[in-house]
Amino acid sequence: MAPELRPRRSRSAARVIVTDGQSVLLLADTDPGLPGSRWWVTPGGGIDAGETSLAAAQREVAEETGLVVGPDRLLGPLAVRIVVHGYSDQVLSQTEWFYLLPVAELFDPDPAGLTADELITLDGWAWHPLADLAGLPDPVWPADLPSLVALGEETGRWPVDLGCVEESTLPVNW
Repeated sequence: MAPELRPRRSRSAARVIVTDGQSVLLLADTDPGLPGSRWWVTPGGGIDAGETSLAAAQREVAEETGLVVGPDRLLGPLAVRIVVHGYSDQVLSQTEWFYLLPVAELFDPDPAGLTADELITLDGWAWHPLADLAGLPDPVWPADLPSLVALGEETGRWPVDLGCVEESTLPVNW
């Protein structure tokens, strides 16, 4: 469907970068309207009405990984950006707040808290070495993930404004 014919939505979202400092936990996402589409994304999702970005980050990481963490375990927000996602069924403009969740060791996520929509679109998970992200066959959203992990060490700079970017399965052609 042409970009101008797709419905447009906007929302705010929290994203959580789960890392042991060497690897990062990513979820494989898909666009059901585009068979064969796939990209890697950090856990996260929409901020509910009346919810802070920090509370949303806690909720989303619990829903998508099974890991329940207190607010003191999340660093940030490290960064904020506006991202435009062009999907086969919609164009989503999203203000994203990024948090960092350091973990001592890698773990297997528990998908029990996934929503009905996530069960349709998510296609697995993997821990990827930060040094290997650029070489993955599928895109990683956000593309600058290693620099966001490094930003965790620079507490005086938060939140960094990352501007506006497009990450789409079908281009938006703004």
